[in-house]
Amino acid sequence: MEDNPKARLREVVRMAQKRYESEAEAARQLRRETFAKAQEEGLSLSEIAAEVGLHRSRIGQIIEGK
Repeated sequence: MEDNPKARLREVVRMAQKRYESEAEAARQLRRETFAKAQEEGLSLSEIAAEVGLHRSRIGQIIEGK
């Protein structure tokens, strides 16, 4: 890495963005799996939607990975 403050700041910004993207993807996957399991275990799309404040059609899309 270059020995100048702006180069270091650019690296820190890139690292923060990579971490954000990684954690966001993990959260999306956990949400999808949780919604799918809730549906498998008896909650309707409407019931899941009511709990999280989304429309039931969006819940179906999330479960399908869209």
